[in-house]
Amino acid sequence: MIEAARRQRLVGIVLFVLLIVAILFLRLMPLNPGRAIWPGPDFALCLTLAWVLRRPDLAPAPIIAALFFLEDIMLLRPLGLWAAIVLFGTEAARRREHRWRELPFMIEWLRIATLLAMMMLAYRFALALFLLPTPPLGQVILQYIATAGSYPLVTGLLHWPLGLRRGLRDNDTRHR
Repeated sequence: MIEAARRQRLVGIVLFVLLIVAILFLRLMPLNPGRAIWPGPDFALCLTLAWVLRRPDLAPAPIIAALFFLEDIMLLRPLGLWAAIVLFGTEAARRREHRWRELPFMIEWLRIATLLAMMMLAYRFALALFLLPTPPLGQVILQYIATAGSYPLVTGLLHWPLGLRRGLRDNDTRHR
């Protein structure tokens, strides 16, 4: 019994890692040669936040930090800055997960949109503080809108094929 639970947890963690790596691989593909006019959503961030709110035990903090540090390396961003901000944001969501569980999805979406805005502002502030080049504000706002707007799509895809949904988990006996 314990071995089956451990195997299921390991499969969930491996699936999370593979999905993030697949998203990173697709971001690195030269699908649109030339300059991108419209920045796309950050699906890796949406997936991570949705996964943390649905199954926090399957998205450990060291794995989140390592995956986003790898993303920083591959996308040539300042090393560790976005990874640290994502780690702080996901841990803030993880601490509030049990309180958000019974709330309607619209409230969750609003809170995630607020958290995304704070994370993007913190990143922009840190870049400006250390006199690093900052992306244009218009593109950052467009990426924020695209990311916040794609969160329901990501959660729907997690719910439908993978069966990850909000609510009580099998091993959660506190609220029964």
